[in-house]
This record gives sequence, structure tokens and C-alpha cells, in this order.
Amino acid sequence: MTHRYYKRPWDESRGGAFDAWGRSLWYFEVDDDGYPVRQIEQYENGRVLRYDANHVEDEYGGLGDQPLDLPDFASFEITGKEFAAA
Repeated sequence: MTHRYYKRPWDESRGGAFDAWGRSLWYFEVDDDGYPVRQIEQYENGRVLRYDANHVEDEYGGLGDQPLDLPDFASFEITGKEFAAA
């Protein structure tokens, strides 16, 4: 199985009680079918959320359960090293 990595900015805040978190960068490690295996969300206020098979969800969100649209994400591909550094 080959994993691919992506980093994509989200230019809107979460809204509601989490609006002060600000905009975010989303990192994804996906499997061959585009399903997230690991996910990192880094917010402007310094908050970082991490999800994987051992931590699928919490009170703030969870690991994506749908495949990414890989052609849409193509320009956001990064290396495994960059993902690991996040």
C-alpha cells in the first residue's frame, strides 16, 4: 500500500464556539483509495488536532471517513517528511 500526503489551507474559521481558532492548515495521509489514514489540523491560535486509527474522533471532530477527491488535491501534494514534521 502506498500512502500519499497533502497539505491544504482552509481559509474560513470553524465558526460558533471555535471561531476564535481562526483559519487552518489541514494535513492528510491517505491510502491508495484516497481515504485518510492520518489527519492533522493546525489552527491560527496554535491549536492542533490529530486523528488516526487509534484516535478516530473527539469532541472537536474526527478522521475523515470519505475519500479525498485526489485530482482536486493534486496541487496540494507534499512529501511524507513534510507531513511528519507537522
